[in-house]
Amino acid sequence: MSAVHAAVLSVELHIPRAHSLKDKRAIIRPIVEGSRHRFGVAAAEVGKQDVWQMAVLAFAAVASTTRHVEEVLSSVERFVWSFPEVEVVSCERHWWGV
Repeated sequence: MSAVHAAVLSVELHIPRAHSLKDKRAIIRPIVEGSRHRFGVAAAEVGKQDVWQMAVLAFAAVASTTRHVEEVLSSVERFVWSFPEVEVVSCERHWWGV
């Protein structure tokens, strides 16, 4: 049986220009959808859904090597940091190996 490595990148964001939940969704949608399409990760808003100027996003990657998972999540993290509309408050990675 091959090894399976999985990790989740959790990113907390501050969105200073959002003045409504609609504004917030318009700003985070390109981050979530873009990461899915560019990097093949599972992505979702997982926290602070009812707060206008805050969001917690999660991105999950699975691969046969830890190196590949690390490369994918590092690319996703750089992608999130590239959006000038958001301020990254924190990033955490959680690993699983089977």
